[in-house]
Amino acid sequence: MSNDETIEVEDAMAFSTIDGPDVVETLDRSESTAASQAVELDPLAAMTLQRDDMRVAAQQIQADFENYKKRVQRDQIALVERANERLLEELLPSLDSFELASGLLESATEADLEKLTKGVALAVGQLRDAVERAGLARIDASGAPFDPEEHEAVMHDDGEGEAVVELVLRTGYRLKTRVLRPAMVKVTRATS
Repeated sequence: MSNDETIEVEDAMAFSTIDGPDVVETLDRSESTAASQAVELDPLAAMTLQRDDMRVAAQQIQADFENYKKRVQRDQIALVERANERLLEELLPSLDSFELASGLLESATEADLEKLTKGVALAVGQLRDAVERAGLARIDASGAPFDPEEHEAVMHDDGEGEAVVELVLRTGYRLKTRVLRPAMVKVTRATS
């Protein structure tokens, strides 16, 4: 600003009077941006202030977005941890049963063999119930038409006709609607 300019300030409004042929401008005190509070001397200065305001706004939006991404990531991690925690809590009884069974193996007598068999069957049942409650389902493959989405053929018989699962070597599992692990199968060709 040059010495030719005078600035008068009142309570609610700031008035800027520029002596000379340039500009007389009134600024509202309630405006918060620097561009609206500045005295426009020339268009370049006004654009510079506007650019600076936009840069600050863009940096604030970028910082808010980065904070949002970090918060969402923390929330997703916490959600996965809670889901894992729930599943593990359901698996603990079967783990306890397997630990009891392995303890019996070390000092097993002929009479303990029946208890051990029942204990292992109980543990397998508990484990199966826990994973089924979590949404895991067995893929029934024996005798079914071969489906490469659900079956992994590791052995096959040659022949004519449609491919059919003859033998299941390893059970496949589906989690809700998605195949988690395909069934490992032996495929044969059905003759018509």
